[in-house]
Amino acid sequence: MPSRLPDEPDTLARDQALDGAVEHETMLFDRRRTTPGAARSFVAETLTQWGRTERLDDIRLCTSELATNAVLHGAPACGQVLVRVELHASVLRIEVHDGGDGTPTKQEPRSTTDDGRGLLLVSAVADHWGVEKHQGPGKCVWAAFHHSAVPTC
Repeated sequence: MPSRLPDEPDTLARDQALDGAVEHETMLFDRRRTTPGAARSFVAETLTQWGRTERLDDIRLCTSELATNAVLHGAPACGQVLVRVELHASVLRIEVHDGGDGTPTKQEPRSTTDDGRGLLLVSAVADHWGVEKHQGPGKCVWAAFHHSAVPTC
């Protein structure tokens, strides 16, 4: 669990604390209502194949929230969402890329609403999270999790 709840994205950028990826997998999804569940399954299956199931529930939750945000707010109609899983020596990073404009921010939802808690959950569960703008349209929203050097069985 993180030691703090940032109001804004964390500062652990790709070039900080991330050595070259030991493993990585990427999958492209059409913008559909089923995309968050499919992305969650893709990430869980990938991590299981790699023997990296520690914190799997936290990682699945963050994947689902990031993919949901991409579908609802990021990817344009008929667009696509790219999900990437990167395993580094001490950090596991989940990225969700979409073609939408804007920068997602963590918000304090009203108690009367059923939505608006996605990045609040991500910031509470992930060790780090952030947003990176693409050179062209779109962005990458990511969550990172520290892991042990030894894979789980």
